[in-house]
Amino acid sequence: MRPASRRLSRYLPSRTDYTGLRQSWRADLLAGITVGIVALPLALAFGVSSGVGAEAGLITAIVAGLVASVMGGSPVQVSGPTGAMVVVLAPVVAVHGTGSVALLSVMAGLLVCILGISGLGRAVAFIPWPVVEGFTLGIAAIIFLQQVPLATGTSGIPGHNTLLAAIESASRAAPPTVLLTLALVAGVAVVMILVQKLFRALPASLLAVLLATSAAELLQLDIPRIGPLPHSLPSPTFPALDLDSLGSLAMPAVAIACLAAIESLLSARVAAGMRGPDGTPNSAYSPDRELTGQGLASVAAGLFGGMPATGAIARTAVNVRSGAKTRLAAAIHAVVLLGIVYLASGMVSRIPLAALGGVLMVTAARMVSRRTVAAILRSTRSDAAVFIITALITVAFDLIVAIQIGLAAAALFTLRKFASLSSVQREEVSGPRAEGDEHIAIFRLDGAMFFGAAERILQEISQVKDIQVAIIRLSQLRMLDATGAHALVEVISALELRGITVLLKGVRPDHLAVVTNVGVIRSLRHHKHLFTDLPAAVAHARSHVRRNAAAASA
Repeated sequence: MRPASRRLSRYLPSRTDYTGLRQSWRADLLAGITVGIVALPLALAFGVSSGVGAEAGLITAIVAGLVASVMGGSPVQVSGPTGAMVVVLAPVVAVHGTGSVALLSVMAGLLVCILGISGLGRAVAFIPWPVVEGFTLGIAAIIFLQQVPLATGTSGIPGHNTLLAAIESASRAAPPTVLLTLALVAGVAVVMILVQKLFRALPASLLAVLLATSAAELLQLDIPRIGPLPHSLPSPTFPALDLDSLGSLAMPAVAIACLAAIESLLSARVAAGMRGPDGTPNSAYSPDRELTGQGLASVAAGLFGGMPATGAIARTAVNVRSGAKTRLAAAIHAVVLLGIVYLASGMVSRIPLAALGGVLMVTAARMVSRRTVAAILRSTRSDAAVFIITALITVAFDLIVAIQIGLAAAALFTLRKFASLSSVQREEVSGPRAEGDEHIAIFRLDGAMFFGAAERILQEISQVKDIQVAIIRLSQLRMLDATGAHALVEVISALELRGITVLLKGVRPDHLAVVTNVGVIRSLRHHKHLFTDLPAAVAHARSHVRRNAAAASA
């Protein structure tokens, strides 16, 4: 097989995707049905909450769920609309309208495919844990706040900050509608919590929505409902293209693609570490194939009029815990939802929006692990600060800005820590003392000499007095960048201007290029002032001291 064909085959389905299907198909079938039932209220709720509508959420769960199950890189990942995607999508819908979502989904999907083909799937491993958890906490807060209009029976305020919109919606609530919707939200929350505690095998969210809908129908409550849904899937059509639309949607598409990639890979990574009911671990996943599969899923969803999709950790967890072993389970989940569209769309259209709001409020609360939050806050001040900053920025601005600032803060604290580990140690000349050794100073650089530590190291070495020769040991220096090498040039130049001869000892092979290119060796008085072992450097330093003494006495 040619190298290009071999690379392409990594992103395509193969027989090995269904290894063990003969033994696991019953468990996969049951898991798929279970996830399909759990996914129904979530798909509807996320569609409504995004501003696109319940229909788009359901279409996305079906189309994207099926495509990702076949093309994705995880055997147990379940894809569809998610809360994080809703948080990014809702402001875009408020500005550009629902008609932009299909094109946005296609654009974002293609970008995610490019990320996968480029081999960037493994980059998610470099996102620090406090950033991920702060991001999750912020998403949970936004999802909860987004349900306030549904919970109070009022219409949302497009384009507003989520917190301000929630406060405004609550202030406009009026009885008796607000009392009825709040009662439904409370009822849904109570049912979900009790069922989860007492009857774990039952789909708590679906049961809560069914009870809330039945109560609303029996009591003939005058409250907002989902409304008419299609009785079949629409035909696929490519969204209308024009340069103005492409330009205005470019940045939102990049933001959605980044979010889809991060959320899908995090979900797949978590799923790979989970164990099924029989205690067996899951198969490993392919990060790059996962991205291409999720990208194709979003493209397909856009062609059918849906919204961008990602891997959904909650549904994936249900899939694994229900015994799923192969991709068949996620595909069955999509087929179950498709059957609901054809057979029960009339019943689904009568679901109260407040019931879906209650489902998402409980879902948002469950996204936050108190144990995890406590562990981060107790860890280190810098990690706690990164966690809090990321969460606050997520709520105040948006997810992509939060990730950028969170990563920047984490990098800043990490560099600060590395800089604090860097040090300059002054050593005595080893071995028998010789006359003039008091005029020789040996400095050992430890740790890392990079832009975060170079200035401090430069100051410490430059403060030496009453010496004629300085030996700078570099063999213990683990990291040296261009700024650190430039600081060495400044140190050498400053000492040489004071008449102090500088000798370098132990330049590591991996540092030789930067030392040479930045001009460290050129800054030495003589190219022979570069040594590989300390005794030779000390002997040469003593020869300089003797010559200086002889010159002074002459």
